[in-house]
Amino acid sequence: MLYHVLKVAREAEASRHVVVVGYRGGQIVSEFSSCGDVEFAEQTERLGTGHAMMTTRGRFEGFAGDILVLYGDTPLLMAPTLKKLVEWHRHQDAAVTILTAEMENPAGYGRILRYEDNRVQGIVEEKNANRYERAIREINTGTYCFDAGHLFQSLEKITRDAVQDEYYLTDCVRILVDEGYRVEAVLTEDSTESIGVNTRVQLAQAERILRRRILERHLLSGITILDPSTCYVDDEVEIGKDTILFPGTTISGASKIGRGCQIGPNTQIVSSQVGDGAAVNASYLSNVVVPPGEKVGPFATLRKDEE
Repeated sequence: MLYHVLKVAREAEASRHVVVVGYRGGQIVSEFSSCGDVEFAEQTERLGTGHAMMTTRGRFEGFAGDILVLYGDTPLLMAPTLKKLVEWHRHQDAAVTILTAEMENPAGYGRILRYEDNRVQGIVEEKNANRYERAIREINTGTYCFDAGHLFQSLEKITRDAVQDEYYLTDCVRILVDEGYRVEAVLTEDSTESIGVNTRVQLAQAERILRRRILERHLLSGITILDPSTCYVDDEVEIGKDTILFPGTTISGASKIGRGCQIGPNTQIVSSQVGDGAAVNASYLSNVVVPPGEKVGPFATLRKDEE
């Protein structure tokens, strides 16, 4: 999930990436430390989203720009949406701009409170909302664009919630509103972008949406996929034009498929290269190279074990 969040942040032209780590943070640092543009801030106690943001203060010492705040468990955001958020934030000269979404079933999400003239009043967490506030369908996606100065000044003023004993980042929005600063909200056109992953059910839902997007991207680039419902392609896979994917095809890892290939049916390719015009039928490939024009299978297993 974090891979996708960082990927979309780069696509949205964010210049620095600070990841807050806590529980099992060493695993995250180990996995992403090789990425030259990722920095880490450690949250030793899990005291809420506001506290997580407080741990980044040292990383942004002297920084006077805008800070895009993203949740690590919201992997379906898209770059055009984030660019729209930042552009609107800067156009309105806002202290903070919130990305919101309208959902048929907003259970589990914080609700956006507005004044009668539609100005943003604040955000209420569902656990603290009354029944009228829970009926609101516009939700906080957890994605913000803050002016750095206003962010850290408001963080100094938030206090622990009496119910959950946590510091909420949403309280920064209320403080900025109360102090008369401009607070804006941008409504995303696709509410699925805001899906957070907290359960395995939500994880399966997010993966289904992401895989559909990946296949649509390849279809639009000139790839034929005979049965998208049975084909799985990882985000980093490259496929050449006029290649055909037959039903039951899975391509994962840093695989590269050439132009005019025929892959499948019932084929799995892992971190392999397939040359132009090659055909792989009902076979398993792992860490191998198939020369251009070669035919593999059916029922072949080609595997090179990594050292």
